[in-house]
Amino acid sequence: MSSRPCSPLASDKLKKAVLAFSDLVEQYPEKTRKELLQKIELSFDLSPLECAFLDKCLSERGEQEKS
Repeated sequence: MSSRPCSPLASDKLKKAVLAFSDLVEQYPEKTRKELLQKIELSFDLSPLECAFLDKCLSERGEQEKS
């Protein structure tokens, strides 16, 4: 059995989601990162795996910015 290669479309979708998240953070600084992330996850129809990846990466980024 061969494993399925990573789809370039999935990569593009994640890139667009991260850019949109970044824009939302600038537009709505009063909202929590979690609220904005949930909006992005729904807007881009991300899979549970993609959501977990963004949660991990963007939460770590937020923690680093606070330091």
